[in-house]
Amino acid sequence: MERIRTRGAAQPAAPQYPARPAPGADTSSTPTPSPSPAPSPASSPASSPTARVPGQLRGEERARGEHTHSEPPPPAAPVVPRPAAGPDRPRAGVPSHTDPDAGEGLEGLPRRRPLQRHSVRGQILDALRAALVGGELAPGEVYSAPALGERFGVSATPVREAMQQLALEGAVEVVPNRGFRVIVRGARELAELAEVRAMLEVPVMVRLARTVPSAHWAELRPFAEATVTAAARGDLAGYADADRAFHRAVLSLAGNQQIVVVADDLHRRSQWPLVGAPAPRRADLLADASEHAALLDALAAQDPRRVEALLRGHLRGTER
Repeated sequence: MERIRTRGAAQPAAPQYPARPAPGADTSSTPTPSPSPAPSPASSPASSPTARVPGQLRGEERARGEHTHSEPPPPAAPVVPRPAAGPDRPRAGVPSHTDPDAGEGLEGLPRRRPLQRHSVRGQILDALRAALVGGELAPGEVYSAPALGERFGVSATPVREAMQQLALEGAVEVVPNRGFRVIVRGARELAELAEVRAMLEVPVMVRLARTVPSAHWAELRPFAEATVTAAARGDLAGYADADRAFHRAVLSLAGNQQIVVVADDLHRRSQWPLVGAPAPRRADLLADASEHAALLDALAAQDPRRVEALLRGHLRGTER
């Protein structure tokens, strides 16, 4: 006892955080560690039955991190099952009727299909083509996209896109900082178009006269009648559309779509008016329309010579 007291008297002041002795160990032979920083509550004597150096982790604690038996790891975040996409819940990235970015006051209301730009552009393109055929867009004149947009009640963007398409077709040319100028054409260009059309359409229709059954041509009568109806009204744009539709219907029987596309483009370009030329009279339109019915009669009769003669005369008439 005296020895123990002597050793105890010689010891320095007890450290603030002594090491934890193992149960049953002889404390008389255990060296006293030097004072160390205050350990966390996880390293308190009550947390482990064996002594360890402060800052040294056991294998189990290293695997689990800094947690000990007295400090359980933080609970994992609860996994909330995500409902599958369905009629009541849209897929990720698809706005719903209650989506704040989709607009206010849309909850419970069906979403209207947005207006597609290409449909507006197509309508403006058709209107401009009709204006070209009808002479409303005069050859040599310059038209700006904003002015035409105001006329059609739309912005300048779809008008500009439609005019660029007409520029690709050769109907207009771009004038920088001003707009688009309608191309001025002469009689020579119109005659050249008629010649190319004859080189393409005559051989095809002659072959059709030999190969297509006579009864089949009755199905194309409504196309010929539509040209007569438009001509009787004096509708230049309507007649131009019906005229091209008739030729497309006949040529499509050849089974070559490229012939139909190329011939239709040539036909459209041949319908643009010449500069200074008077507008076609109603009698001229009716005479041209009657040639469609005569051409069908020759095709139904399977008379190739008659078909060739009628078609060449019909195409020459477009030079007027």
